[in-house]
Amino acid sequence: MSVSSSSMCGGGETGMRIVVWFRRDLRVEDNPALAAAARAGGEVVPAYVWSPEEDGPYHPGRVSRWWISQSLQHLDASLRRLGAGKLVTRRSTDAVVALLQLVRDTGATHVYFNHLYDPISLVRDHRLKEMLAAEGIVVQSFNADLLYEPWEVVDDEGQPFTMFAPFWNRCLSMPYDPPAPLLPPKKINSGNLSMCPSDDLIFEDESERGSNALLARAWTPGWQNADKALTAFLNGPLADYSVNRKKADSASTSLLSPHLHFGELSVRKFFHLVRMKQLVWSNEGNHAAEESCTLFLRSIGLREYSRYLSFNHPSSHERPLLAHLRFFPWVVDEWHFKLWRQGRTGYPLVDAGMRELWATGWLHDRIRVVVSSFFVKVLQLPWRWGMKYFWDTLLDADLESDALGWQYITGSLPDGRELDRIDNPQFEGYKFDPHGEYVRRWIPELARLPTEWIHHPWDAPVSVLQAAGIELGSNYPLPIVELDAAKARLQEALSEMWQLEAASRATMSNGMEEGLGDSSEVPPIEFPQELQMEVDRQPAQAMANVPMTARRRQDQMVPTMTSSLNRAETEVSADLGNSEDTRAQVPFHAHFEPRVERQDAIQNAEGPAPRINGVHQNNIFQQPQHHRREAVAPSVSEASSSWTGREGAVVPVWSPPAASGHSETFAADEADVSSRSYLDRHPQSHRLMNWSQLSQSLTTGWEVENSVQPNLIG
Repeated sequence: MSVSSSSMCGGGETGMRIVVWFRRDLRVEDNPALAAAARAGGEVVPAYVWSPEEDGPYHPGRVSRWWISQSLQHLDASLRRLGAGKLVTRRSTDAVVALLQLVRDTGATHVYFNHLYDPISLVRDHRLKEMLAAEGIVVQSFNADLLYEPWEVVDDEGQPFTMFAPFWNRCLSMPYDPPAPLLPPKKINSGNLSMCPSDDLIFEDESERGSNALLARAWTPGWQNADKALTAFLNGPLADYSVNRKKADSASTSLLSPHLHFGELSVRKFFHLVRMKQLVWSNEGNHAAEESCTLFLRSIGLREYSRYLSFNHPSSHERPLLAHLRFFPWVVDEWHFKLWRQGRTGYPLVDAGMRELWATGWLHDRIRVVVSSFFVKVLQLPWRWGMKYFWDTLLDADLESDALGWQYITGSLPDGRELDRIDNPQFEGYKFDPHGEYVRRWIPELARLPTEWIHHPWDAPVSVLQAAGIELGSNYPLPIVELDAAKARLQEALSEMWQLEAASRATMSNGMEEGLGDSSEVPPIEFPQELQMEVDRQPAQAMANVPMTARRRQDQMVPTMTSSLNRAETEVSADLGNSEDTRAQVPFHAHFEPRVERQDAIQNAEGPAPRINGVHQNNIFQQPQHHRREAVAPSVSEASSSWTGREGAVVPVWSPPAASGHSETFAADEADVSSRSYLDRHPQSHRLMNWSQLSQSLTTGWEVENSVQPNLIG
């Protein structure tokens, strides 16, 4: 319930009163906005606004909502110990309106918050600054999420980098180091907030509590728990990271990416501590441990790059950044998408990964590469479908990192993975799960199968299958797509893509540079509507000025810049700075303009079910025939036992009901090529990358075993 009388919230007194707006910075250590407010000496009002409707289809999924609820409780307790009184929480469908009301309620004179770099937040933050400045409120924003601000890292011509290797090299060779992490404030002054009510934030319903209880056995959100996990990792697994990071059948990664996403852990503290470890091991001559630090720092660099890419190319979460990829004829097959989600593809490593993801909200980075590559290359499903599902199910779901990972797998980055390369899940299985323990853990129906056949049961002799209790096509599916057929189909699709791209270039007559066009006329592929992932039950209590319309979380179309960002009162062009700020602000020359895309529904064609291995698939599943999405040319254009650093019990093992059925590091030895910006500082965010701008001598040596998945840290 909103409060209209400022005196009820401690307003009306003279002096500075500062609202500190928490978002994905749920910590008191190294929090520049909170530290600045504490130094100012005024009364501090810490606030959190829950407004998932603003994010459109990118509202937090169940596991993310559970994490937020736990982390907010931890943050509230920390603030109370520092004297802040309490964390004021508000529920709204519009965070800017809620904050403006809170400022009026408290009589605040200043609002401090930390930067975010996804397109939704950039537009929202600019709108907040404009509205508060109009009322005479001083607004300051700070960098709490990156080592360097995106506009600080540029090439020799002052342009943004378009490839990871030169970007990260520049970060490591900057003339000044990232700021040292800030200690928590010793004390926070608070006004009388006892009469300033908070809205009850409801993040789960009865149907979700059982699943969330399992999460609580394996994860402990909260900034102090994040600090403990970081210390345990630095003093333990980090030294052997270069060797153990490839093992999918053990908890060989840091498991810190959820803490980083929600801002419980400072990336600056993380970076400095790893660099100190690297220096110590270098002086000791421990070259293996030193290399582990180098590889792990690169994963931090990938996180940096994801925000860098999102800041410079706001539509990267919805459209390929290389122009020719807009012509790729994706296969629209909701049945294959459903089988992939359920872990029923017939490829054990892929299925094990998808079952682990659903059960735990987590995936090892190597398995993320395997399942996403299978999704894009073998099934040729629209990459944004996979990205949206990752967003809904991952504990560390992160719009910027997820966009980078899926764009990379799709080959739509200048230094991305080749689109025509299909990794064999059988070979990947023996590479990352050589003893089959990972598959046996998550696919119990294959538990008795010998290691020789564990990653390709379709080749096992009938006697072996019978002894293991496996009946292919019954209690475990046959492969839904044969790899040879997938390779042939992929080559056909690539040929079609290049033909369409050539036809588009031939029709360009307006003087535009070839290969560079506006793909806004290409209708986006609609996300399956009937495959509902979760149900969103609104809080039971009534909230003033908040329309409580019933809404279900469905598999929705990935939003356009218009549908996810536009508001009735805004047509944002983009000054994201504030002349009153004393710290670095988003530069005035950064522009973000909403765009409009057509949203044409795709109708599934009917046809006979395909045959695989000579078996008619209707004998296994009742499966509709998929069809290929025709590209439209624009007119112009752990599950294992956890290591001791992780709090709680082991990740729970998922057992299917009886009837149910990434990324690699951007190679360090890449040529140091820095092309011009995708947008060339153009205010229109829909400009795409021109293939001809890339160095013709550029070669990529992607190998999964030398990789770090952009979707997570370590």
